[in-house]
Amino acid sequence: MLEMQAVTKVYRTELVETHALRALDLHVREGEFVAVTGPSGAGKTTFLNIAGLLEDFSSGSYRLDGTEVRGLGDAERSRLRNQKIGFIFQGFNLIPDLDLFDNVDVPLRYRGFDRAERRRRIEQALGQVGLGSRMKHYPAELSGGQQQRAAIARALAGSPRLLLADEPTGNLDSHMAREVMELLETLNAEGATIVMVTHDPELALRAQRNVHIVDGQASDLARAPSLTRPAAAGAGA
Repeated sequence: MLEMQAVTKVYRTELVETHALRALDLHVREGEFVAVTGPSGAGKTTFLNIAGLLEDFSSGSYRLDGTEVRGLGDAERSRLRNQKIGFIFQGFNLIPDLDLFDNVDVPLRYRGFDRAERRRRIEQALGQVGLGSRMKHYPAELSGGQQQRAAIARALAGSPRLLLADEPTGNLDSHMAREVMELLETLNAEGATIVMVTHDPELALRAQRNVHIVDGQASDLARAPSLTRPAAAGAGA
């Protein structure tokens, strides 16, 4: 699903050259749930931005669902991003003046779906995260956990092949964080490929793999057998 080989990202100014990623290698198979951890400044955000086609890289190779990303133009990258990737942000990024139905509808309009197809996708996605009865509620009328579930529904409505989650429980209390993690685990069990950046070691243990990024390089952390969740049904190599 996601294949990065020797991906390097260098930020340059007139006086300073900063290596955010250094020949990073990372493969994520279809159906995996991968937690990405590491200290602040290690390159996690840069990795996620590159994985989400929000940022280019300096050298290396990145194949997303079989498509080589390097060299694609802005229009091609936008099309690939809209078709393949769903984003879940720490800050929810819901539009406060729109109800949940319309919040989930926004990215679907950019995809060009007709009205009937958009309604079907919105109702299915909100029902999937347990918010089918709250479609006309506004973000301010919901708890933090419900707002994050709405944000997950917005990502799911486009039927992405890959879900990228950036600290999805960072703004939630422990109870709501558990609810959101259980939802992500359910989605993964249903076949979704998930890559989640987190600072919480307990949440990282609930993923199938824990990839640790330090100084711009990635390595898999060893997992005790008792802590390793079974792979999602139907996951392919």
